[in-house]
Amino acid sequence: MAQISGEWQQVLAPEFARPYYRDLYTFVRQEYQTQVVYPPAGDIFNALHLTPLSEVKVVILGQDPYHNVHQAHGLCFSVPEDQTQIPPSLQNIFRELHDDVGCRMPDHGCLTKWARQGVLLLNTVLTVRAHQPNSHRGRGWEQFTDAILQAVNRQDRPIVYMLWGTPAQSKAPMLTNPRHLILRAPHPSPLSAYRGFFGCGHFSKCNAFLTAHGEAPIDWQL
Repeated sequence: MAQISGEWQQVLAPEFARPYYRDLYTFVRQEYQTQVVYPPAGDIFNALHLTPLSEVKVVILGQDPYHNVHQAHGLCFSVPEDQTQIPPSLQNIFRELHDDVGCRMPDHGCLTKWARQGVLLLNTVLTVRAHQPNSHRGRGWEQFTDAILQAVNRQDRPIVYMLWGTPAQSKAPMLTNPRHLILRAPHPSPLSAYRGFFGCGHFSKCNAFLTAHGEAPIDWQL
C-alpha cells in the first residue's frame, strides 16, 4: 500500500501498530498480488494526500471504491478526469449542485478540485476487488477510516459532514463535536436520490455554515 505522510501519518500512527491493521495490510497486499483490485495501489490514500487534516472543512462519506476499470482513484464518488463516463450517483450529485447553487454540469467527474479545497472525500472501505462490490468489507478498513473520522471530530474548528445514505449516517454517533455541522440525506444513487437527496440543499447549507463561522466557502464548480 502507498505510504501515508505528514499530519495524517502522525495522527494515524497508533493504528499501524494494532493487530487489525497488520491483518488488513497482509490481506490487501495479497489481494493486489493475486487479484485485480481498485484503486491502483498508489491511489489508495489519495483522499488523505490531497486533504491534510488541518485543512479539512467538509467530509463526504462514500462506501467502497468503484469496482469497474479506470474509475476508482482514491476519492469517493470521483473518477479520473479522462474517464468519459460519469457514474450515475455522481451525475445526481452534479444535478443537485446545479439546482442548489447553480453550478454548470461539468464534462468530467474528477473531484480533485474539491479535495484541494478541504473536502475530505473518504470511502469507509478503501479497496475493492474488480467487479465485486463490497468484497473488501469487514477486513479492517472500517476501523481504520473510523480512526480518520475520530481525528476529524477532534478538530476544534467548523467542519461540515455530508452523510448520504444509511451506511454513512451510521457514523453520526461518533461525530460529537458541537462546533461541527452534520447534514443527512438519502444516497444520491438512482435508487434513492428521489427520496430526498434531490432538494436537500447540502452544498448551499455547507457554504452558509462555513461563511457564518469565518471560513472560506467551497467553490463547487468543476
